[in-house]
Amino acid sequence: MENKTTDFNQELYLYKDSLRSFAFSFTKDADDADDLVQDTLLKAIHYATKFKDGTNLKGWLYTILKNTFINSYRRKTKINSLVSVTDEITSDQLKFSASNNKGENKCMMDDIHKALDKLQPEYYIPFIKYFEGYKYHEIAQELNIPIGTVKTRIHAARGILKNNLKMYQEQFSRPN
Repeated sequence: MENKTTDFNQELYLYKDSLRSFAFSFTKDADDADDLVQDTLLKAIHYATKFKDGTNLKGWLYTILKNTFINSYRRKTKINSLVSVTDEITSDQLKFSASNNKGENKCMMDDIHKALDKLQPEYYIPFIKYFEGYKYHEIAQELNIPIGTVKTRIHAARGILKNNLKMYQEQFSRPN
């Protein structure tokens, strides 16, 4: 059995150069072509028991290579489309989509400001700094308090705000 496996692996190696040329026709990049050939040979070794003796090994390898490339291309396209959709949303577009009813939005902003004003300074300051983009350690350093205290106060501020803005909870809750 081991001798048959060794023979199969050696036979695979004979097709390496032609597979590389075929892979390059898809990828147009030498490194990507090498990766594709390597993936193909690994799959061929993994599925060696599926190969039937007497059939066209080169054709089988070409089919594996082509399918591997297609699946990889589809996966990359799907990932890129998800990324590009989120990248294309600009702050102006968000502002436009969020300002469909200016009267309603003004009331909402007034409620948010009232809820923020109800926060005690020890909660308000760390929360606003975090909201502005400061890191926990920067807030801790500036306020001269431990980082754990900063995290606790921000968490508490979120809870207080969530409680004071319950009327919007249903409107903005995410479906599970």
